[in-house]
Amino acid sequence: MSPQDTRNATPVKVPLVTQPLGILGSLNAARSNILSIIPEIATRQPMVSGRTAKRWHMVMDPDAIKRMLLENLDSYPKSLVTKNLLKPAIGESLFIAEGAHWRWQRRTAAPVFSHRNVMNLAPVMSAAAERSAARIGEAGPRAVDVAQDMVRTTFDVIADVTFSGDGMFDAEGVHQGIDAYIAEAGKISLLDVLGAPDWVPRPGRLIHSRGPVRDMHRIADEAIEARRARGADGVPDLLDLLLQGEDPKTKRQMNTAELRDNLLTFIVAGHETTALTLSWALYLCAFDPRVQEKARAELADVLGERTTVTGEDVANLPFIRMIVDEALRLYPPAGMVSRTAVANDILCGREVRPGDTVMIPIYALHRHHMLWEDPDTFRPERFGDRKAIPRYGYLPFGDGPRICIGASFAIQEAVIILGTLLSRFRFTPVAGREPKPVMILTLRPDGGVWLEAEPLAGPHSPSREEAA
Repeated sequence: MSPQDTRNATPVKVPLVTQPLGILGSLNAARSNILSIIPEIATRQPMVSGRTAKRWHMVMDPDAIKRMLLENLDSYPKSLVTKNLLKPAIGESLFIAEGAHWRWQRRTAAPVFSHRNVMNLAPVMSAAAERSAARIGEAGPRAVDVAQDMVRTTFDVIADVTFSGDGMFDAEGVHQGIDAYIAEAGKISLLDVLGAPDWVPRPGRLIHSRGPVRDMHRIADEAIEARRARGADGVPDLLDLLLQGEDPKTKRQMNTAELRDNLLTFIVAGHETTALTLSWALYLCAFDPRVQEKARAELADVLGERTTVTGEDVANLPFIRMIVDEALRLYPPAGMVSRTAVANDILCGREVRPGDTVMIPIYALHRHHMLWEDPDTFRPERFGDRKAIPRYGYLPFGDGPRICIGASFAIQEAVIILGTLLSRFRFTPVAGREPKPVMILTLRPDGGVWLEAEPLAGPHSPSREEAA
């Protein structure tokens, strides 16, 4: 597609519903693509409400979202659906815990993701980017599923920065186990849609939460105890930093089970969400060659003869960061978040009662016609003036006290990997193989992201003839 063509075209999107679905229709839609239950009107109204066995609300108004995520946080804990889905795998980790149990864990873990610690881990990200570039280059003129490679690349990063390649920890086995659990047991049950209490068994989750999850917990526990006995060696990794961490208020430290649950959360969430961001960013760059060439010009100015982005380069690559931000706007990995109201409240002048499901459909929020100009259009430059971005209208990492603890880690990693790949290859789409955005737990490109990658002339990039 030429730069001229992209002016009148939009990248792939989820078709939103225009008619009520009913209970069974909602269940079937949610099991195949959660975002397909969002009514199209949610991209034009501040709040949409309805009833599907129980009362629900979708909130797109930034002021109301601020109330949910900041001003009245304790009245909107994570929904029972979310907890039922993830708790067997990651326990009462930061992602699920509420109240005081969440607060002390957050205070303990926050220093782990300080700017200094994240910068210390940048060489791991640069090395993984180089290995990705080598794999893509070896594919020659054939099309490459960059989504698959991004999963491998970001998994390499999280495995290295979590356990420093510790041979005692089968990180890939742990990831595959959790991924299988989510794929099989994480599908929404009719019991969830009907609002059944969490003590009612969900058979699929019971089956898949036993052997694989028990084995993962055992493997992680053994690795943590071994590291506790051995101590840190070299640049501290995430496990070292968490072992050293303590709550500044209570001086409490995480025990083995708490460390395990949080590390499993970081391993799974920390690599898949960044892999998805990079996959969609590469698709969008291939979709619009103008953006790709502008990014490459910035890279040439900053890197010179180099083709690998380092941690020090990240602050000097604002346009690469804008591409990442725009990919997160159009395809947020967590395209919808759900809360269960526990107290009476008023949002957008509408009554919210205890027990109501209150959703923030981030996918619709990021494409809302009252908040974004040409919301379905790929336009990274809209992030050139960050003050113009509505604070609670852009939530790729959430906001308020529960904003994603690893946001800076993810952004740094995405800029390093995306910049390194764009400095070495020119990406073009493969006709007839557009990805399909589908969300079960995260917003994935169904069918992969198939692109052709033409090596560029440079000190570390072979010509197409050499690559062949």
